[in-house]
Amino acid sequence: MGETSKKDKVQRSWSDGLKAEFRKIIWPSRDDLVKQTSAVVVVSVILGVLISIVDAAVQYGINFFIK
Repeated sequence: MGETSKKDKVQRSWSDGLKAEFRKIIWPSRDDLVKQTSAVVVVSVILGVLISIVDAAVQYGINFFIK
């Protein structure tokens, strides 16, 4: 019986800690979320284009030296 109450205490302690940490979360406003998401999408597209350009240039250079 002592083991069951020990598990209950551990479970209760863990869930109380989880609730306390959850209350500390500061959720972003809708405007902040839209701005940050837009920034991530724009940077991802720009990096994708740059990586494609570098890849094409390297491929062209390798093909130039092979032929």
